[in-house]
Amino acid sequence: MTTKKNARANGYDHGFVIEQNNATGGISFWEKSDNHSLADRHGVSTADYIHAMYGFIRQAQSRHVLMIGCGGGTLATMLRRVGVKVTIVDIDGRNFEIARSYFHMPEDVECHVADGAAFVRGDPRKYDAIVLDAYADNEIPKHMRTTRFFELLKSRLRARKAFVLVNLIATDTQDCGPDRFAQLMQKTWSQVRLLDDEGRKSRNLIAVAGAVRKLTRPRLLMRPKSALKTLKRELGGLDFRPLRA
Repeated sequence: MTTKKNARANGYDHGFVIEQNNATGGISFWEKSDNHSLADRHGVSTADYIHAMYGFIRQAQSRHVLMIGCGGGTLATMLRRVGVKVTIVDIDGRNFEIARSYFHMPEDVECHVADGAAFVRGDPRKYDAIVLDAYADNEIPKHMRTTRFFELLKSRLRARKAFVLVNLIATDTQDCGPDRFAQLMQKTWSQVRLLDDEGRKSRNLIAVAGAVRKLTRPRLLMRPKSALKTLKRELGGLDFRPLRA
């Protein structure tokens, strides 16, 4: 049995819905038909792509991560539990309130309400990893799908062991959109890799660019209290594959 309730920010109902599984405590964050986050009752994600990004960041021993796009903030919650500093920028500040109220995102996660590209232009800091997970109407905003934007991100990476991770979505097995995105990234970075499970139709992929040659398939490092069996199966199906023309 599940319980649904409207998520409120600043006292107003904005159409965001939080769904909780009463048996397991698992929680999900919806906006209309879009699912922003899945987690256990402690804020640990139950989504394979979040654990994949977490695994890559841990492999590289990143110390400071910039996230463009918040959702339920589960990646930030997980990273803070192992001492990684996290800065998040999101154009909608309500996501930060939901992440803290329902997904246990710590108060010491640095949050900024702004357009991601505008924030990066005005922020001179260097990061060990930058995560792009920003969607509007199921698409990454157009200005974040340009070589100019990628060059901006590259300028904000530290000189060594730093990389960019992008959450991409494929609608079916023939969807070449993620490959085209990765090919565009190759104009900025010589090393670009795709982590995918080609056996699944609608799915999330991870594009990684920068110091990524030595990255290995991520394994489960932080176990959620619910949906563990499904997560392990889905994470185990992810592997690097060549880019398709």
